[in-house]
Amino acid sequence: MKEQSGYGRLVAGPKTKWVTLIVWIVVVAVLNLIWPMVNEKEKNNAPNLPDTSLSVQAESVASREFPSGEGVPALVVWQRDGGLSDEDLGHIQELFAKLAEKPVPNQVGLVPYDKMPLPALKAQLSEDGSSIVTPVFFDKTAGAEQIEEGIKGMEAQVKETFGVDPFATDMNNPELVARVTGPAGISVDATALFSNADVSLLIATVLLVLIILLLIYRSPILALIPLVAVGFAYGVISPVLGFMADKEWITVDGQAISIMTVLLFGAGTDYCLFMISRFRHDLREEKSKTAALLKAITQSSGAIAMSGITVVIAMLALLFAQYGAYHRFAVPFSFAILIMFIASLTLVPALLAIFGRVSFYPFVPRTPEMEEERARSKGKPVKTHKIKKEGWIGKIVTRKPWMVVLVGLVVLGGLAAFTPKVKFTYDILSSFPKDMPSREGFTIIGEQFSPGELAPVKVMVDTEGKDASQLKETLASLPYISKAGDPVEGAQNPNILAYDLEFTMNPYDLEAMEHIPDLRATAEASLQKAGVSSPESKVWISGQTATQYDTEQIGDRDTMLIIPIVIGMITLLLLLYLRSVVATVYLVLTVILSYFSALGLGWIVLHYGMGVDAIQGAIPLYSFVFLVALGEDYNIFMISSIWKKSRHMPLKQAIREGVHETGPVITSAGLILAGTFAVLATLPIQVLVQFGVITAIGVLLDTFVVRPFLVPAITTLFGKAAFWPGKAPAEVEDAKAVQERV
Repeated sequence: MKEQSGYGRLVAGPKTKWVTLIVWIVVVAVLNLIWPMVNEKEKNNAPNLPDTSLSVQAESVASREFPSGEGVPALVVWQRDGGLSDEDLGHIQELFAKLAEKPVPNQVGLVPYDKMPLPALKAQLSEDGSSIVTPVFFDKTAGAEQIEEGIKGMEAQVKETFGVDPFATDMNNPELVARVTGPAGISVDATALFSNADVSLLIATVLLVLIILLLIYRSPILALIPLVAVGFAYGVISPVLGFMADKEWITVDGQAISIMTVLLFGAGTDYCLFMISRFRHDLREEKSKTAALLKAITQSSGAIAMSGITVVIAMLALLFAQYGAYHRFAVPFSFAILIMFIASLTLVPALLAIFGRVSFYPFVPRTPEMEEERARSKGKPVKTHKIKKEGWIGKIVTRKPWMVVLVGLVVLGGLAAFTPKVKFTYDILSSFPKDMPSREGFTIIGEQFSPGELAPVKVMVDTEGKDASQLKETLASLPYISKAGDPVEGAQNPNILAYDLEFTMNPYDLEAMEHIPDLRATAEASLQKAGVSSPESKVWISGQTATQYDTEQIGDRDTMLIIPIVIGMITLLLLLYLRSVVATVYLVLTVILSYFSALGLGWIVLHYGMGVDAIQGAIPLYSFVFLVALGEDYNIFMISSIWKKSRHMPLKQAIREGVHETGPVITSAGLILAGTFAVLATLPIQVLVQFGVITAIGVLLDTFVVRPFLVPAITTLFGKAAFWPGKAPAEVEDAKAVQERV
């Protein structure tokens, strides 16, 4: 205790509190002056699949042997109900003549529609004559902002040529409608979504945290202290991550920054509240604010540090992931939590030392003696405040633990039973709003043309000069293939042949993805029949469907690897902290059960309540890492209180008082954390909506079911065995057995 009190004096003593504050101000100011902010260095088009994945290797073969040379396509989709008129087609030809004569920024290629005879152009219309797709190609090295500049230039020329703006026309309008989709359009729309999301997310999160803190603590100063701490932490985190991204040590994208912001405010405010609630409790027992603060630091710093380290370790486990989006989360998230819990243990105590009891104005906590003295000085009667050490929840979990455990397991288990019903998708476009221009354009293509035309797959084979002429017929005969193109010889190796295939179903659906292995096996069997040696190494499949198949496979691999690593790391940390195998096991198991319950209830809300057909395949792992790590935070804070109290009182009494003492702060912390994740549900990006809903539900289950009921009830059932193999406080239990029975 002396050591911790010494640490408290170091960061929040009468003089050192100012030193701590000044150090934070100087560090934040210097870092923001010399290094870029992280959102200035975000990269939203970083590859997610490793170079060893089959689809990436196939893309490499395709670019070498079958180079398109045109660049990144922006597919301009035109549609008019009742059919495109000759005048519409004439305007399209006039537009492409202008683009050929005066290219827009970063434009590198065009299809010469302006030189086509009108009948040839009409041949490219959809079956009902209502739609046509005209690609414009942009520089492959151009970023999303540069491509956007070119697309805006093209849209301006369209408006000038047509005399109206078909890009602004509503989809339900019978007039001419135009949308830009394809890789270029999707890239531009995705970047715009995340850039807009950053600002709106930050504002919404700050307002939510501020409102909840004001409602719970009814003190404007206290409500601002956690926000100030989070602000200072972000002032360090953002430039450091920006510097690392600038040096290309890490890659950050808009999605990571959005979730990191939520995590910072949610978890950061929780850590601050753990310290603040302890300080308020001790101010009612200590007349000296300094003594109360040092006592609070002593009592809470261990649990805060342990909670922070748990989350940091869990986030670092993502470094073992091969999938880029998972891997890129590891450093930003773990570093953000590291800085935040350091701020909670240094800056927050310093601010509390500076403001003292005024932090809680107008509801200032005082000792009974101080209340009495204050009442007498004002000539008012002295109010006696009865300190309530136990609540109804603590009494229930210690008196009827079996009932609580059984009800808890039935409720959580029933929700977890919906987990096998969850459906997944790996279609990135499906996570965007339905009214996003590139998605609307894609919808037109899917409805007006063959589904497989959305994204053909390219099957490439190395025939080694052998006769593989039967391959086209074999591929075309597959029931899930609607069209097989003629073979094309490779540019550098004429023995490599490529076949463009179109699926009979949507190439982005799971059904199409499941055919990739069979497609490969079919091609390999044909090569083997032709006498090609080692055919398994002579087949490559590229295209979006193959990419999504690899995404699923690598994502499953990462999930199967990282989940055990996270569980193992957290289990080890809990063992070191609690020195109890029994308690560690049931704490970890309850959080895992809570995760599956959150996934099941999240699916009920998303699917049956919000009409979501499938959730993004990355959601389960994201949610697991967050919920297990953050859920264990609350268990650590509560169980550490019970452990400390059990040294001085019977275990059941320690459970009752521990649950009652930590209940308000964990409830408020849980509401804030769940609220910040729920803010993600207000964004137009479905992957963040789904992640926010499931994670918020998981936090609420931890806050209102697992932490107050299930864990204390299980601890009651185990009794002294909960400490095994550590030493149970048997002497205290026996000495107070009579009091316990009463």
